[in-house]
Amino acid sequence: MRNVVICCTLLIFCSVASAQDTLATNIKALLDSGRYEHVIDNYLPPHANYSAKALYYTGFACFMKEDNDNCIRLMTLAIKKDPGYSRAYFIRAATYNYMARYDDAVKDFRAAIALNPEYGEYYSGLGDAWYNLQKDSLALQAYIKAGAQADAPERAFLMIPQLYAAQKEEDKALDAYYIARYKVARESDSYSSILYNIALFELQKGNYEKAETALQELLQLAPDDYQAYAKLIQVYYGRKEYQKAQPWKDKLYEAHRKGLLTGTLQDKFCFDQFKWQGKLIQVYERYEEGSKKTIYNKHLFYVLNAKEQVEFRMQTEYSPLSAETNGPRYLLCLSAGNTHSTFNIGFGDDLKYEDLKAAVISVLEGKVKPVASSWIGK
Repeated sequence: MRNVVICCTLLIFCSVASAQDTLATNIKALLDSGRYEHVIDNYLPPHANYSAKALYYTGFACFMKEDNDNCIRLMTLAIKKDPGYSRAYFIRAATYNYMARYDDAVKDFRAAIALNPEYGEYYSGLGDAWYNLQKDSLALQAYIKAGAQADAPERAFLMIPQLYAAQKEEDKALDAYYIARYKVARESDSYSSILYNIALFELQKGNYEKAETALQELLQLAPDDYQAYAKLIQVYYGRKEYQKAQPWKDKLYEAHRKGLLTGTLQDKFCFDQFKWQGKLIQVYERYEEGSKKTIYNKHLFYVLNAKEQVEFRMQTEYSPLSAETNGPRYLLCLSAGNTHSTFNIGFGDDLKYEDLKAAVISVLEGKVKPVASSWIGK
């Protein structure tokens, strides 16, 4: 009799298990066809006999529809039925990330990794949690680990150079961007960002040819990337190839007239950067031009300190009075705090940048004194 009871029990167990497997297979088929709402409408709330897989698949539908509470509840039930279900830990962790419950996310990502340490997305998710907790060193370690896996997600290769840059490790950041260039799909929106950052770092190192190569490829992919225009202008100014820069400046002026520019580019663009006595000087040109009755700034030299904060600015100012009396259109001036100084140095529309730069450096070195100064009140 005992054997008969055991056999009957086994038959019942196999029948239930088979039904559970069929249920999980059916739900997965719906997920594969993107029918998440159908799953939610027909399989919630779950029955006690749902398998861990059926619970996971139903919870995944909730995950895709951003039903965070039900997703967490179902993933928790799946984990109770199968404590070795790493995907359930992963999806619950990802949901915690979306809910800004980053400490909970860290615990679940670690649990998923302990069960299956070969999945890159597990480490990448952990990196996101650490990053949002402002623990950049731990985030970087996680992203590096993610990048070392066979299924390494693109996000890891994008975040690694960003974190190196945040830590002021520019060489490592640049190396990481070059790695990302070959790991991220060329069709991805992120690929253009990678090229732009390569150009940015190469420019800072004075490697103009490498910066130009990256920018030219970028402009093949995004012909209207106006920020890339400005960086390419910097490349040519760095090499003193001013004639090559002019067509790109003309394109920016045309885009400005058409109202196509956004952000800082709406008013001005940076066309050169150089160091003076350890300080970075960024040089901008404003689009404003033509005969006017009011004073306006045309070329701006921002002098930055070690914290990249502006200490003061030198600029060329259009002088209506000087222009009307056949004098120079632009006078060299300096603005520092509430003080404005004017120097006896002027330029016409045909000014040569080398002459302007030399004049600015002469003032910075104290070789030229202002002919007039004024205090600007509030």
